[in-house]
Amino acid sequence: MSSTSADEILTRLTAMRAHDVPTHGGRTLAYVYDSGLAEADALGREVLALCGSTNGLDPTAFPSLLTMEQELVATAGRLLDAPSGFAGVATSGGTESVLLAVLAARDARPDVAAPRMVLPTTAHAAFHKAAHYFRVEPVLVDVDPETKRADPVAMAAAIDDSTVLVVASAPSYAHGVIDPVTAIAAAARDAGVRCHVDACIGGWVLPFLREDEPDQEPWTFAVDGVTSISVDLHKYGYTPKGISLLLHRSADLRRSHFFASAGWPGYTMLNTTMQSTKSGGPLAAAWAVVRHIGMDGYRALARRARQATIAVAAAVSDIPALALAARPDATLLAITTDETCDVFTIADELLARGWYAQPQLAYGDLPATLHLSISAATAPSVPALVADLQAATDAAALSGPVAPSEDLVAAASSVDPAHLDDATVAGLLAVAGMTGSGGSLALPERMAPLNALLDALPAELREALLLAVLDRLTRPRPIGAH
Repeated sequence: MSSTSADEILTRLTAMRAHDVPTHGGRTLAYVYDSGLAEADALGREVLALCGSTNGLDPTAFPSLLTMEQELVATAGRLLDAPSGFAGVATSGGTESVLLAVLAARDARPDVAAPRMVLPTTAHAAFHKAAHYFRVEPVLVDVDPETKRADPVAMAAAIDDSTVLVVASAPSYAHGVIDPVTAIAAAARDAGVRCHVDACIGGWVLPFLREDEPDQEPWTFAVDGVTSISVDLHKYGYTPKGISLLLHRSADLRRSHFFASAGWPGYTMLNTTMQSTKSGGPLAAAWAVVRHIGMDGYRALARRARQATIAVAAAVSDIPALALAARPDATLLAITTDETCDVFTIADELLARGWYAQPQLAYGDLPATLHLSISAATAPSVPALVADLQAATDAAALSGPVAPSEDLVAAASSVDPAHLDDATVAGLLAVAGMTGSGGSLALPERMAPLNALLDALPAELREALLLAVLDRLTRPRPIGAH
């Protein structure tokens, strides 16, 4: 590969990014979060570049990063009602915060040979990843089918002598509701078990809504029995990705996810998180943006996003084919449909109109839904979103619910997820019309038929098939190929 000029590289990058969903403007309703504050965005980018080459591995080499982390954790502690003596760390994102919470709970109980954690079925998939990585068995407890909230009585009944962690969400990503943390944490406390509250998506917005909504379900460290909380800054803190915080009620609770190794002739490795070398850019950018926006600024942003969410929720209730999966407690919406249409086609129709909404597949007795994360930047465009949602629903009803072919469902269902080889994957892709020239993977422009197929399959088979597709997507190709 020969050297390429900066201008050529930037031109190519711009061309490649033309197919990405927009990160600003409030029309991408998952994955990215937009404050709508141009000055804050510019500051974040500038500080990200300024500190991108710093390394958070050694706080004595870069004491500025240590100071910024301490200040961010302290700010979060005030928001989350942390007691004196609390401690925290900055991580690369919500998943790493969850992984560390599970790891800390497991390693604090060396007396438990086969550790387990009790999860509502709506707990984020990051907990399943932690279960896989750390061999902590997930014990899944069904949520209330109407409210979509965790069932504290059933969760308490699931706790036994091998339980090392109990989990609640504030709010759940899938449905946007706060679990009954008070009762769940009390059951964990009475059993001598840690209780983690996953507030990755709500932790930087819910505290600013308490003044307006005093009946908000308690979920912070003010709740007796809550031992740790995760909160992402790159979501409703509106900072550049990726940065999250994990807070523990005490430093003792944090210590079991620290790592040290002097068992080699190099430097003694000391880590507070999963990563060793880590760029200080996201941490520094978060520190700068949080200080720039300030608490009053975040309060205004939270109110703006919440009011937009309530407005969209009200509009959904006025569209006959649509319904809310649950009453939203924060800034997330989950939408279901009646038998005249489906969420997968609506997602495609919205994308054609410039909106990215995230389809969520059915799970157990919980139906497929359309997920919307509403940012502050979405607020001015709520009338346009509502009009396009109505139009998308009308178009979906006109075409009728999408249904995969019976032959394709049968072919996919016959596959053993444990023995899914490359030839079988190639055959399924060909039947699904997802094979391009030379046998390459070709994703369809409209994803509804593929999502409908996945929705008809068991979760284990979905996972295997999607991993196979991901494997194909990420295989190397010639540099510069389009």
